[in-house]
Amino acid sequence: MKINTKTLLLLIGATSIVACSKKEEAKQAPKPALDVVETVVRDVTGYQSFPAVIEGKINNDVRAKIQGYIKEVLVHEGQSVSKGQILFRLETNVLNDNAAAAKASISAAQASVSAAQVEVNKLIPLVEKKIIASVQLETAKANLASAKSMLAQAQANYQSINANIDYGVVRSPVNGVVGTLPFKLGSLVGPNDSQPLTTVSDVSTVYANFAMNEKEYFKFLNDTPGQSLSEKIKNIPQIELQLADGSLYPQKGKMETASGQVDQATGTVQFRVAFPNPNKILSNGNSGSIRLPRTYTQVLVIPEVASYEQQGKINVYKVKNDTAYSSVVNVIDRVDNMIIVSDGAKEGEVIVVSGIGTLRDKTAIQPKKVAFDSIVNSIKPIF
Repeated sequence: MKINTKTLLLLIGATSIVACSKKEEAKQAPKPALDVVETVVRDVTGYQSFPAVIEGKINNDVRAKIQGYIKEVLVHEGQSVSKGQILFRLETNVLNDNAAAAKASISAAQASVSAAQVEVNKLIPLVEKKIIASVQLETAKANLASAKSMLAQAQANYQSINANIDYGVVRSPVNGVVGTLPFKLGSLVGPNDSQPLTTVSDVSTVYANFAMNEKEYFKFLNDTPGQSLSEKIKNIPQIELQLADGSLYPQKGKMETASGQVDQATGTVQFRVAFPNPNKILSNGNSGSIRLPRTYTQVLVIPEVASYEQQGKINVYKVKNDTAYSSVVNVIDRVDNMIIVSDGAKEGEVIVVSGIGTLRDKTAIQPKKVAFDSIVNSIKPIF
């Protein structure tokens, strides 16, 4: 089959027109309009979080000093109590019977002492007049001493039983808040129980206990001003406590102590922060997170949404002459939806903050300048 020259020229011409048309369409494709911001220098405070367990300033286990059945439970869990307030009453019927018997023994012993004393008093003048031998008087005096000894023993026994009866009334050792009540009415309890009747905690001030691993501990030492550990602790600003529901506790705390030694079993160093608890919001056993502040002075910051990771490095798109250029930045920290940059960017440079996933290096764009804080504050935490 032969194609004449005229037809061939027409085909070539049509192909060229189509190709030119496609090139023209490509040239005329609109540049994406993307939000951009200028990098800024600011003072920034970030926080490092550590899980914490709350305990009262004083935690007293309340235990039964005698064995007996719980007759009355006079408090409920979480109740505020005063020192000396009655918490439980134990059944003391047997002890009451023993006390009655001991009291009767005292009466009998007192009668014996009286009789022995009368005998001694009767013999003294007879011996003085040498009517009888002194040996009889000495025997009477020995009997009196024995009767007095038995009386003292009976009195001590009675006092001991009464003390045990008093122990049947279990009182609060301190002002505080009642913890859990594992034993119910009718339970048999005693001094050898492994579990206390309850715990009363003084929660006017509470302690948040948390731990750092070795790496975190040395970073803490390097970042906190001060020559010694005690100086560094004093220089730590007030500390926040985030509660289990994600809210911040209204009172701020102060670091009090740090063990300064690595626990070989856990590989951690223990810390304790004291928080005022005037409204008794926190109780013994609560959990939360300590937020240690980290302050950065006059550092370059970029909205975190402007960054992306590629081959283990953090990149941003800088805008020059309406073109986005990929650039690597060195990130020190991430704080409040911002990244703190040590190098790779300068103050006042224009950075793309939207459509990052659609860009490639050297992509032409239509920059749309927006306020820095409007981008940072628009990002809300999911949890």
